Amino acid sequence: MIPNKYNPENVEDKWYSYWMEHGYFHSTPNEKEAYTIVIPPPNVTGVLHMGHMLNNTIQDVLIRRARLKGYNACWVPGTDHASIATEAKVVAKLKEEGINKDDLTRDEFLTHAWEWTDKHGGIILEQLKKLGASCDWERTAFTMDDDLSEAVSKVFVDLFEKGLIYRGYRMVNWDPEAKTTLSDEEVEFVEKQGNLYYINYQIEGSDEKITVATTRPETLLGDTAICINPTDERFIHLKGKKVIVPIANRVIPIIEDEYVDVEFGTGCLKITPAHDQNDKTIGEKHNLEVIDVLNDDGTLNALGLHYEGKDRFVARKEIAKELEASGALVKTEKHMHKVGVSERTKAVIEPKISVQWFLKMEEIVKPALDAVLKDEDIKFYPKHYNNTYKYWLENIRDWNISRQLWWGHQIPAFFYGEGLEDYVVAQTKEEALEKAKVVTGNTKLSIDDLKQDPDALDTWFSSWLWPISLFDGIRNPDNEEFKYYYPTNDLVTGPDIIFFWVARMIFAGYEFADAKPFSNVYFTGIVRDKQRRKMSKSLGNSPDPIELMKKYGADGVRTGLLLSAAAGNDLLFDEELCEQGRNFSSKIWNAFRLVNGWEVSEAIEQPESSKTAIAWYTAKFQKALVSIEKSFEEYRISEALMTIYKLIYDDFSSWFLEMIKPGYQQPIDALTQKAAIQCLEDNLKLLHPFMPFLTEEIWQHIETRTPEEALIISEYPELVSFDEKIIADFEFASEVISGIRKIRKDKNISFKDEIALSVLDNENASDTFNAVIEKLGNTTKIEKVAAAVEGALSFRIKSNEYFIPVSGAINVEEEIAKINEELKYTEGFLKSVQKKLSNERFVNNAPEQVIANERKKEADALAKIETLKASLATL
Repeated sequence: MIPNKYNPENVEDKWYSYWMEHGYFHSTPNEKEAYTIVIPPPNVTGVLHMGHMLNNTIQDVLIRRARLKGYNACWVPGTDHASIATEAKVVAKLKEEGINKDDLTRDEFLTHAWEWTDKHGGIILEQLKKLGASCDWERTAFTMDDDLSEAVSKVFVDLFEKGLIYRGYRMVNWDPEAKTTLSDEEVEFVEKQGNLYYINYQIEGSDEKITVATTRPETLLGDTAICINPTDERFIHLKGKKVIVPIANRVIPIIEDEYVDVEFGTGCLKITPAHDQNDKTIGEKHNLEVIDVLNDDGTLNALGLHYEGKDRFVARKEIAKELEASGALVKTEKHMHKVGVSERTKAVIEPKISVQWFLKMEEIVKPALDAVLKDEDIKFYPKHYNNTYKYWLENIRDWNISRQLWWGHQIPAFFYGEGLEDYVVAQTKEEALEKAKVVTGNTKLSIDDLKQDPDALDTWFSSWLWPISLFDGIRNPDNEEFKYYYPTNDLVTGPDIIFFWVARMIFAGYEFADAKPFSNVYFTGIVRDKQRRKMSKSLGNSPDPIELMKKYGADGVRTGLLLSAAAGNDLLFDEELCEQGRNFSSKIWNAFRLVNGWEVSEAIEQPESSKTAIAWYTAKFQKALVSIEKSFEEYRISEALMTIYKLIYDDFSSWFLEMIKPGYQQPIDALTQKAAIQCLEDNLKLLHPFMPFLTEEIWQHIETRTPEEALIISEYPELVSFDEKIIADFEFASEVISGIRKIRKDKNISFKDEIALSVLDNENASDTFNAVIEKLGNTTKIEKVAAAVEGALSFRIKSNEYFIPVSGAINVEEEIAKINEELKYTEGFLKSVQKKLSNERFVNNAPEQVIANERKKEADALAKIETLKASLATL
C-alpha cells in the first residue's frame, strides 16, 4: 500500500539500514576505476553544525553520483583529535570535578582525555548518518589511531634527518588560556577598542623627560631600551644617554635605529624584546637584555614586581593608575587597533620568546606552488582561490609545529642532557637510546637516562598526512590500497582552512608520496543567516541540524542547502529553503502516485499526443543531462540541482504528465505507461545523489527489486544525441496552449467544453504538437485558415493568429459591455499619460528613466486599445 503522503520519518532509517546491511558504501580495490574522497575530519568532540551539513552533503552528492556512474567509490570518514579544543574541554571537565590538570601526571591526564574521547567521539559521525552520508564506515579513522600515530612519528624523524626540522628560541604566538604556542595561521586579527597610554620616562641625571606611547603599559616592566631615529633632530641631544623606567626604576639606554618612523607617534619607541617581534629584532641587533615579565597563563611573574600573580589586563589598569598617581602618565586616548586572538580559545595572544620546534618551509612549498599555479595538476573551484594560495605560499614562514599540550602526538625527541642540543630524534625510545649512545659516546646510557620532549605536535601535523596515512602510504607506500586509491579525486572543504590544511596536504603529497593528494578542491561558502552573520552557537543564529531534519526530512534539508550554495559563495540560510526542499519531495511523491495509480490497458492504441510527449521529454531529459554534466565538470553543484529541479518540477510533473494523462476514469495504454515509468526512473537516477532517501523509496515501490537492483548501485543515464527541433517546437506549442487556456479563463469557458480552433499560419509552424494542443486545450482538430475569422476570439503567437469562435461559448452582450468598460478605462489612462508627456516642464526636468517609463506606459496603452477594438470588431 502506497501512502498518500511522503513521510521521511518512516523512510530514512529503513533505507540507511538497508544500504549498510548490503555493504553498498564499502569499497575494496577491484578492476573498476577508483573515485576517492577523504572527509575533512571534524573535531572528535564536535557536533554537527550547518557548515558540516553543507560540506558533507556536497561530498555525498559527489560520491553517490560516482557510484552510479560505475566508479569504485570510496569515501573515507574519520575524526581529528583537535589538540587545543579537546584538551580545553577535558581541563574544563576536570575543573568541574575539582581536579587541577597541574596536579596530574601526563598518563593520568591522558586517561581522562581518552575517556572523554570515547564518550563524545562518535557523536558527529552518527549524526552524519542521519544526513544520509554514504561513507565507508568500515574505514573510519582517528588521527591518533596507532597506525596514523606511527606515520606521524616516521614523518617527523624523516624531516628531521633531512635537516628540515629544527629546534630553537623564537618569538612565537602564545595563547595564555590554552598555555601553548600557536602558528601564525591559528591567530585571528580583530578590531578592538583599547587605549593608547602616553608615558613619560625621565632622563637619568636630568629633569628632562621623553614621552612614549604604548597600548600595553604592563610590558614597560620588561623594557630594556628606548629607541630613537638617528636622523631625528628633536632627540639628537639624547644620544648616548639613559632613561629611568617608571615603577621598575631600572636604568636603560637610549639607542638609535632607523626602524623608528619619525612621523609616527612621539618618535620614541619603548623596546621590550621579550614581548614584541619587532622589539626582539631590534634587541638582537643592539644586544639588549631580554626580560620576560609574563607567566604562561598571562599573569605577571616575579619580574613584574608587586604585580606578581595578577592577570595582565588587571595589571594594565593598576599600572596605569600608578603611573597617573606618580605623574608619569601624560594622557590616555581611545584607540581602535587590531589585536591577535587565538582561533580556538579567542584569548588575546601574547608574543613570547620560547624554545619550539619548527619546519623549514622554503623548499617544501615549491612543488605545491607549481602544482596549482603552473601545471594545474590540482584545480581550485572557484579559481580565484589560486590568488589566496599564491600569496600565502610566497610569503610563508617556517611552521611552528610544537604545542605545549599533553593531548596529541608527543614529539619523538629524547633528551639525554640539559643543553638546547642535547637530544636525539627517533620513532621509539629504544631507537633513541642507541642513537644517544653513538652521539655521546657513552655506552652505559640507559632508557631511564632519556626524557621525551613533553610537547605535542600541532594537530595539523597529523592531518596534513590524512589522504596518505588513511591508506597506510607513509608506513607502507607499496601497499595495494595506497596505489589504488591515491591520489584521491576531490576534496570538499571551507576556504578558512586553505592554509591550515589544504596547502599543507599538498606539501605532504609531493614530499612523501611524490604525487598530488587530490585533483580538485571545491571550496564551499560559509553558511550565514539572513543578516549575513556567520552562524555560530554564541550568536544563537544557528539551527540544530538534527531538528531541521526531523522537521523537513534529510532530503528536504539537503535540497534547501544546495539550492542556494553556489561554489565559493556564502550561503544565506533561510529555513524556507528547507521547506522548499520538503515541498519538492511532496511534488515528486505525488507525481509517482499519479503514474502508479493509472489503470493500464494492453488493448488501447497509443495516442499520437502521448507519442509526441514521450519523444519531447526524452529530448528534454537529454538536453538537461548535458547541462547537468557541464555543471558537475565546473563544480557548480547548485546549478546541477536547479536543472534537475526544473526538469522534474516543470517539464515532467507539469507538462509531460498532463500530456499523457488519460481521460477521467479512463485507463492508459501500456506503451505510454511503460515509457512514463522509464522517464520517472531516469529522473530518480539524476536526483538520487541529492535526495537519496525519497528516490530509493519510490524506486523500490515501482517494482520489487533485488539488492543488486537497488537505486544506489543502478546505472546513471547515458548521454545520447537528441532532437533539438522537438524542444523548440514544444516551446511554441506551449504558448499556444497557454493562449487557449487564458481565453478560457478570461471568458469563463469551461475546460470540459470542447472548442473549435483555427490558425492563420504565417509562421508555417510545425504540426508536431497539434495532437498535444488539441488534448490540453480541449479543441477540435486545428484548422488552417487563409484570413482572419470574423466573430471569433483571437490571440497571437509571433505572427500566427489563433481563432476561437464565440458562438455559444460566451454571452456576447456581456462581453461587449466588459470590453467597452476596459476600453474606456484604458483610454482615460492614456490621456493622463499623454498629458504628462506634453508638459514641457515635466519632460525637461524629470530623470531620463522616468520619461522612459512614461513613454512605455503610453505605448502599452495604445497597444491594448488596439487589441480591445479588434476584439469588439469580432463580436
